Amino acid sequence: MDQEDVKLEGQIREKLVRTKERWAEEGRLLTGTTADPTRERLPPGQTLVKDWPVLDLGVQPDVSTAKFRLRLEGLVENRLAFDWEGFMALPQTDMVCDIHCVTQWSRYDNRFTGVSTATLLELARPRPEARFVSMTSYDGYTTNLTLEAFAAADVMVAHSWEGAPITRQHGGPVRLVLPRLYFWKSPKWLTRIELLAEDRPGFWEVRGYHNQGDPWLEERYG
Repeated sequence: MDQEDVKLEGQIREKLVRTKERWAEEGRLLTGTTADPTRERLPPGQTLVKDWPVLDLGVQPDVSTAKFRLRLEGLVENRLAFDWEGFMALPQTDMVCDIHCVTQWSRYDNRFTGVSTATLLELARPRPEARFVSMTSYDGYTTNLTLEAFAAADVMVAHSWEGAPITRQHGGPVRLVLPRLYFWKSPKWLTRIELLAEDRPGFWEVRGYHNQGDPWLEERYG
């Protein structure tokens, strides 16, 4: 099943993208402060919310479990390709974590279920020269991480939130969850993971956003 077989609803909101680019140029939302995550639960400039806001570029892929495919390739000894049954047959794990969006909201105590990135990497066996990760979503969105960040113990490809399947609006059937970084680094509708020797900045990173995105260092823009 190719990515082109998935129906895309909506279109990229170019005005929104331009606004976010302008925010990056102006340094909007920055407080100029930092915090220690071992002492402060809420990162600088963030506001605690009870709901889970829906944010996207205007396109929401309609990815059924029948059409779902997840690939892990690039600088690996063993390329992986999963359909839904294959992905769900992998060892599963639960995680409770806080999430932080660069648009200044944070939500505490989210329970996610999925497959740890450590499990995927153990199967794929990264080659020694692999140092970075590029991720691609069904809507064409991309973002980048260091391999070290991607492989951390608290990172997973999640399919469930609070005991129910992650909705399409929030990135289902699967999305990355990397709680230590701003949530644009946790792509929705994930379909491809590629290991690289050189960094490849993604959609927001080439539009002025920070390459790493640590909320406690307030790395909103770079």
